[in-house]
Amino acid sequence: MMKNLFKKQKKAAGFTLIEMIITISILSFGVMLVYQAFFWLVSSSYIISNRFTAAYLAQEGVEIIRNLRDNNFITISQNPTFSWSDGLVGCIAGCMADYKTQTASLLVPYDGSFLGLNGDGLYDHDVGSTPTIFKREITISPVSGTDDVLYVDVLVTWSYNSQSYSFNTAEYLYNWY
Repeated sequence: MMKNLFKKQKKAAGFTLIEMIITISILSFGVMLVYQAFFWLVSSSYIISNRFTAAYLAQEGVEIIRNLRDNNFITISQNPTFSWSDGLVGCIAGCMADYKTQTASLLVPYDGSFLGLNGDGLYDHDVGSTPTIFKREITISPVSGTDDVLYVDVLVTWSYNSQSYSFNTAEYLYNWY
């Protein structure tokens, strides 16, 4: 009787080949699901990071134009024949500007070039800057029926994994001088 009991324990102690194949299949499926979830998370975080950067670049575009308008106000105090919108209305077809653009006369027509990242971590259009994936087009148009309002539209575009993305912001600028 002891001999039969020892044989039964010995027989039940191992796994069959089918049990091993099923276990490996379940584990492989679980690992694949975790990998796909991780890949999606990494890809999504990169897209979200780019969207945040684009939002900041769009807002920076509005701020650049606001600064140019304010510089025009300073010029008016020295030269009353100057207008608050001088040089700004020329951007109806789109223009480019960066943080170094001091006067509206320095606005450059939009040519589709990429923004660069300089050594200080600022975005610009300089030749020596590290190219980025972002383009920024600033459009300024007068609002019909009034000479005291300009409509500023900033479009930031970029591509990731052969898919195009864009972020757009717009604001009205007023002649409060």
